[in-house]
Amino acid sequence: EIRAQLIEQQKCLEQQTEMRVQLLQDLQDFFRKKSEIEMEYSRNLEKLAERFMAKTRSTKDHQQYKKDQNLLSPVNCWYLLLNQVRRESKDHATLSDIYLNNVIMRFMQISEDSTRMFKKSKEIAFQLHEDLMKVLNELYTVMKTYHMYHAESISAESKLKEAEKQEEKQIGRSGDPVFHIRLEDRHQRRSSVKKIEKMKEKRQAKYSENKLKSIKARNEYLLTLEATNASVFKYYIHDLSDLID
Repeated sequence: EIRAQLIEQQKCLEQQTEMRVQLLQDLQDFFRKKSEIEMEYSRNLEKLAERFMAKTRSTKDHQQYKKDQNLLSPVNCWYLLLNQVRRESKDHATLSDIYLNNVIMRFMQISEDSTRMFKKSKEIAFQLHEDLMKVLNELYTVMKTYHMYHAESISAESKLKEAEKQEEKQIGRSGDPVFHIRLEDRHQRRSSVKKIEKMKEKRQAKYSENKLKSIKARNEYLLTLEATNASVFKYYIHDLSDLID
């Protein structure tokens, strides 16, 4: 389940980068078209101004304008308007150049940076995923070991209790009046008691050994669980948010 989540996160990161790159591409296309429109508009304004400038250069009004440029007259206003159109033409040409050589180039750089950062983020994410899976696999191994030793400890405890019951039962029989028991049966009972005592000692030793292993495995499991929780917390709260940002 964790691995499936990690794969899904990687897909989300890829989709986010693709959307960002596509948006940057759309912005480039938009400003490239806008640059063309601004340049076309600039040329049309220049043609418009030049046509009427050429029309009036040969007239007497033009000669009068050259003499009385500082006077406010219809002819002077006309020339001011045409000059204003020519300035607008230059402004739109400048704007077209800014779009083409500054804005679009900047978007291209951002797009390249985004692609490069995604590749780097993908490498980092892969390493983080590998580290996290390594920690989780280690936890799984430690947990299995603890469960195994815990089960063995319970089994050994059960066998020890069974031996204790047999010992109590045999001791109870040994308390019967001696004169009721034949000599051969007495030896057999003593032998049985010794066997049970020896079996109990072995089972006690086995139980103590398994109990100690179970305690050590449990402690290791708890420590590993704490470390794993810290790693998972760090990944989801810090590492993942850094990658997405």
